[in-house]
Parts: sequence; C-alpha cells; structure tokens
Amino acid sequence: MSERAVRWLIAVGLALVLAAVNVSIWRNESLLAHGTLLSLELAPVDPRSLMQGDYMALDWAVAHEARQRYGERLPRAGAIVVRREAGSTRATLVRLDEGGPLAEGESRLAYTVRNGRMRIATDAYYFQEGMAQAYVRARYGALRVDARGRAVLVGLQDADLAWLGPSPAGK
Repeated sequence: MSERAVRWLIAVGLALVLAAVNVSIWRNESLLAHGTLLSLELAPVDPRSLMQGDYMALDWAVAHEARQRYGERLPRAGAIVVRREAGSTRATLVRLDEGGPLAEGESRLAYTVRNGRMRIATDAYYFQEGMAQAYVRARYGALRVDARGRAVLVGLQDADLAWLGPSPAGK
C-alpha cells in the first residue's frame, strides 16, 4: 500500500471518529435542551460513597420496584413507563414498556440490567471536590428524557425537589 493511500485512510478514519463524537455531543445537547424533566426517587445506597471520592453512588426506587414487580420476566434491556405527578416532575413506575402509545404525563425510560441491578441513565453523580455536604440531602435524581427513553442525569434534588449544589445544566 502506498504512503498516499495510508495517509488517505488515516484522514478518513479521523474524519469518521470526529463525526461520531460530534453527533454524540449534538444528541446530548439536544436532549438537555428539549428532553422531558423527570425527578426519580433515589433508593438508599451506601452513604460511604460520598466519602470515598467526589461522587455519590446512585440507585433508583423505580428500579427496585420494577425488579420486585417483574422479577425474572424483566428483560436485560428495555424500557419502563413512568408517570409524572400532576403539576410536578416527580415520576413513578407504571409498567414495562411494550411499545404502545403513552398516556398523558407518561414517559419511556430506557434501562439495562448489569450484575443483577437495573441501571437507568447512570449509577453515580460526580461533583466538585469538597462539595459532599451539599448532596447529603439528595432524595431525587433529575433526568432529561427523550421520546425513546434515553436519559441524562442533570442534577440532584432534595425531598421538596429543590436543586442541590450549583445550578445544573439542563434544569
């Protein structure tokens, strides 16, 4: 293979990688700007995660409820349907998603099951060093969710859905 062909292949490969990265950034920015805001109750996790580093381990109450309700019938990957409370962003589990139409106030929420745990969006919230005390009162994780159920965690909230820590992006 000639040196010119190798350079051309490298340039094409680099262009493809850059295009993929930019598409991913654009999708996440679009989700932050236009996604539905949902507040999901956090399930209890090991409080030591706040002290082990600059992150908080997350688990979701809807994930626990889905595992209890559906057990072994829960697919390893899929979506659940959650419903927002009237006049609130607080959301609770309704059912497994079977691809049908959603009712008013309902949203799909994609998940995967890894190591026996249902993972929604993320299982950790990273914050600035020294800010652990700002997140001790966290009771809800705020997510932006698109129509397909893809979610991005945008911040943590207390029991009254007040934002904790610095003002999050996409709130």
